[in-house]
Amino acid sequence: MTSKTRRGVIVTGGGTGIGRALAHGYAEEHEVLVVGRTESALRETAEGHEHIHVLAADITDPGSADLVVKTAQRALGRIDVLINNAATAAPAPLADIERGSAEAEVAVNLLAPLFLTQAALDALAETRGTVLNMSSSGASGGRAWPGFSVYGATKVALEFLTRTWSIELAPRGIRVVAIAAGVVESGMGVRMGSTPEQYRAFLTDIASRTPAGRVGKPAEITWWARQLTAQEAEYATGSVVVVDGGLSLL
Repeated sequence: MTSKTRRGVIVTGGGTGIGRALAHGYAEEHEVLVVGRTESALRETAEGHEHIHVLAADITDPGSADLVVKTAQRALGRIDVLINNAATAAPAPLADIERGSAEAEVAVNLLAPLFLTQAALDALAETRGTVLNMSSSGASGGRAWPGFSVYGATKVALEFLTRTWSIELAPRGIRVVAIAAGVVESGMGVRMGSTPEQYRAFLTDIASRTPAGRVGKPAEITWWARQLTAQEAEYATGSVVVVDGGLSLL
């Protein structure tokens, strides 16, 4: 593989927020397939970026994992990096959790990454590739997160999968790492149902309690992702890197 070879990168949840930033960052040097439910949002991500390819698909549907892998192999030519970024949350205390919402969180945040990674194993083994799981610092270090019990549980589970897969897949030359991101100004709060004013107030409150004095930016998460999935980082596997401005230390 020469230094000029463009690697193939899959980004789920690539239509908005961190996913869009990831796509733009990786497309500077690589071929990227963005996957998501809303084609118009994916098209916005790809606009003006010739190296970003689009696949509108529901990653929780049976058969979607194989579709993503086959589309990536056709569009990108190879799969070097799989970023399990798509996530959903339905904040509620235990007394108010609805079964449908909880099942959706588990399906998107946990089962979809599991089966997509499984489907991509042979392709990743061919390139000695890397799986990057996007977690949350809110689920790290044995912390509690009132109102986000299901979401947090899926992220704790994803970090467990990261560590376990890193051992299982090492003989095939596949690395598995994760980023536990803090609160990032990605617009997710509005997409979860908050008004713009409520979301802004939430970000301001978090910033006031974060040692860094602010919330994160999608581009900062992208920088860390690119470092962790670079070929020069091949000694790192099973690692969960916390990027949250120090919030989880409090």
